[in-house]
Amino acid sequence: MDRVILHCDCNNFYASVERIFHPELEGVPMAVCGSPDSRHGIILAKNELAKKMGVQTAETLWQALRKCPELHLVPPHHERYAHYSRLAGEIYGRYTDQVEPFGIDESWLDVTGSRRLFGSGEEIADRIREEMKRELGLTVSVGVSFNKVFAKLGSDYKKPDAVTVISRENYRDIVYPLPVTDLLYVGRVTAGKLRQMGIRTIGDLAAFEPSALEKLLGKAGAMLSLYARGMDSDPVRRASEKDEVKSVGNGMTFQRNLQSMEEVKSGLLFLSETVAARLRKYGLKCCGVQLAIRDPDFKTIDRQCRLDAPTNITREIYAASLEIFARSWRTGDPVRMFTVTGIQLVDQTESVQLDLFGSEKKRDKLEALDSSLDGIRAKYGKGAVKPAAILKNDLGLDE
Repeated sequence: MDRVILHCDCNNFYASVERIFHPELEGVPMAVCGSPDSRHGIILAKNELAKKMGVQTAETLWQALRKCPELHLVPPHHERYAHYSRLAGEIYGRYTDQVEPFGIDESWLDVTGSRRLFGSGEEIADRIREEMKRELGLTVSVGVSFNKVFAKLGSDYKKPDAVTVISRENYRDIVYPLPVTDLLYVGRVTAGKLRQMGIRTIGDLAAFEPSALEKLLGKAGAMLSLYARGMDSDPVRRASEKDEVKSVGNGMTFQRNLQSMEEVKSGLLFLSETVAARLRKYGLKCCGVQLAIRDPDFKTIDRQCRLDAPTNITREIYAASLEIFARSWRTGDPVRMFTVTGIQLVDQTESVQLDLFGSEKKRDKLEALDSSLDGIRAKYGKGAVKPAAILKNDLGLDE
């Protein structure tokens, strides 16, 4: 028996929540954006009127205002969005305990066992849509299908405030003509590789030889082939299940471009320290470090390296990120943003054998030092102890 999976996507979530608090914005093109003064002047969300004017998420304010001079801009209020996300989750929980969030404004629901109580998947989707509108003042688009991937395609298919059913009988008609970039986990780089093979639609992907895809893209190619052919079997997790932490990262857009090596070191140290602290909090270590670097023109590169031994030591993560920067970026070229991420995570109790004589003692001391700093910050606050390199800076570090 097929499962019945819903994917619920709150329409224009940030903008819709802001409209609840600002009724005067009804019928006005509006967008939520970061502060231009803090160099976070990017569109985070927009309402339908702004969307019709061509305003796009992640573009700069000047680009958006050039398209829509009458665009009304409001600052983000993340505590509001988190609150409404929880309220939406409570509505979903009325129909099933298998609710898996996918970001703050999207969730999958497995309602296979709920149909005797509440009706078909489409009927449950309509009930959720009406309750969200009546109780929260939000609209939601819902995809109904027999797997998670097609359910998400369904919620994207018609917006806003709509239900799309993708069934065994109609999925080829609905899904196969869609661009391959609509499929879950097909990003820009993957789409480029697929285009080189003549794959432009999901139907093209479904018809392509799976072994050739796996040869081109590795395990990801095999997975995407299954997705395109409607063979996704990934379960919807229950609300009580915890997400597995697969990486721990922290990124920052600086208040001005980093130019000197000293400024680069300060930025990397600040981010490495927060990543290491979170790893220790989760009881994890990373076997690799990834660094994303963005320039003032929004060009971004991602590079990574494997470590000699798993670590959650600030100094080791910082050294790795600095090494990646040195071999990936031309000294003196401006940097707008860094993201440091610990990857390939393992439990911190996992033992390793180091090659260098005396390394164990040195690392034990560094781990003890970091643990002591964690204790001080837990007792006296995050800003109680800071590296000297990030004191009295104008980059926005640790504000």
